[in-house]
Amino acid sequence: LRPAGLTGCSGAVQLSVAATPELAPAIRNAAARWSDTGPGHCVSVLVTAAAPADVAAAVAGPQSARSSGLGPPDGHTRVPDVWIPDSSIWLQRLRPVRADLVPATAPSLGTSPVVLAMPEPVATSLGWFGARLTWPVLLQQLATDKQLHAGIAEPDRDATATSALLALDGVVSALGTDGKKMGVDAIRAFDAGWAQVPATLVVRFPAALGLAPLSEQAVLAYNANHPGVRLAALSLDPAPTALDYPYVVLPRLPADRADAAGKLLSALTDSAFRTDLDRAWIRPPDGSAGPDFPASRAMFVPPGAVPDLGAITDVLSNWNEITRKARMLAVIDVSGSMLTPVPTAGGATREQVAVAAAKGGLALFDDSWEVGLWVFSAGLDAGKDYQQLVPIGPLTSQRDRLNAALDTIQPRRSGATGLYDTILAGYQTVQRDWDPGRGNSVVVITDGKNDDPAGLTRDQLLAQLREVADPQRPIQVILIGIGTDVTEADLSPIPQVTGGAAYVAADPAQIGDIFTRALTLHPGN
Repeated sequence: LRPAGLTGCSGAVQLSVAATPELAPAIRNAAARWSDTGPGHCVSVLVTAAAPADVAAAVAGPQSARSSGLGPPDGHTRVPDVWIPDSSIWLQRLRPVRADLVPATAPSLGTSPVVLAMPEPVATSLGWFGARLTWPVLLQQLATDKQLHAGIAEPDRDATATSALLALDGVVSALGTDGKKMGVDAIRAFDAGWAQVPATLVVRFPAALGLAPLSEQAVLAYNANHPGVRLAALSLDPAPTALDYPYVVLPRLPADRADAAGKLLSALTDSAFRTDLDRAWIRPPDGSAGPDFPASRAMFVPPGAVPDLGAITDVLSNWNEITRKARMLAVIDVSGSMLTPVPTAGGATREQVAVAAAKGGLALFDDSWEVGLWVFSAGLDAGKDYQQLVPIGPLTSQRDRLNAALDTIQPRRSGATGLYDTILAGYQTVQRDWDPGRGNSVVVITDGKNDDPAGLTRDQLLAQLREVADPQRPIQVILIGIGTDVTEADLSPIPQVTGGAAYVAADPAQIGDIFTRALTLHPGN
């Protein structure tokens, strides 16, 4: 294979390369230097700078991109022969929907640590400049310093933001219940300065933005423009997974293009390319800083293993649930069995642990949420199995009312579980005032199977839900079973029709964790 400009070429091989914008100039330089590698066809390498999120959506295709959370393709980004995104996180997100197009492994061309960017004077005043910053210290500062404005790029479209959220999730998960609230508060703080892409985020420094997770490369590129106030690249402990710039040869290429892609890779490992990386403010895969690399106080931590898909999906779902507006009807079982004591909860009843979980969830919702509250038991209210305690409304005006209503909930000693009629009525209630700008859901907490002989059977419920469900107006039904009298098999057929999920806490004391997990579900999952 030879460069297309050489004489004696017997044919032309066109190799398309889509590279993340910060690396694209270095790839172009390497391709331009590509020397003759032997007889055969000539190779013309077309390098395009393309946002990784756009290429990922194109690779996934219209239907798969939506289901994977990548968003629809933009209509003009083409699937390349070689793709060089900024992070292998994109490959993890693509594998479930396009395993046929994503190779099992991809060599790294470079790396850039994920850091916390902050104006140098602010970092100095906090004693953080040049130090390794722990997450608990950062979280405490975010919680107490209302003058410190945080921001983040959209995690669904930015691997740096996703990596930062993964590190945050690991820290707060280890802190237990208190950590969950700290994590939610931190996400809300970052969301207050949200931007669609990093380029529109960094321009807010220093006047309107005090900190944001960015790559070291982005910080060095910002400082290279000689701003009035430079940014510090603060190393976090534990460190988020670094960007690793994988070289991805898409499968199914003709043999000549696959051969060209392999030979191009060899041109991206020499000393000249190392110099190109330095000038692009990207480290080589080993993390070292060459003579042309600008001074940086960021501490390099080897990228390590790419987070697994489950972890990535969880943090993105959690982000979307916490930051998006939502409209929810919460429905709590008050049948007689909810009086059963829970030994692992200090003797509190199932009802008490369910109410505590609901109050804990309510505390996590910001004022943009709209929430209503029902209770249910067979024949509870004038022959109906359900009773409204608080209509769906904004938390700005009825948070206290909801907490007070939760405090009044008491089980009916002789009450049976009128589950199916309640689910249908709750679904139709949310559907009547369905809000296109919000995630609409019904969340039901119950400890038993339906046992209302005068009400709907499960088959009748499923048939009616199929009839009224509208894919263009989705409503999630999230069912949370507690105790040993209900199983996922009892509950799961319902969200299979409507969308949503079924969870069971065999130990009712664990309902708080499951309730929080259930609330991270959002349309598309």
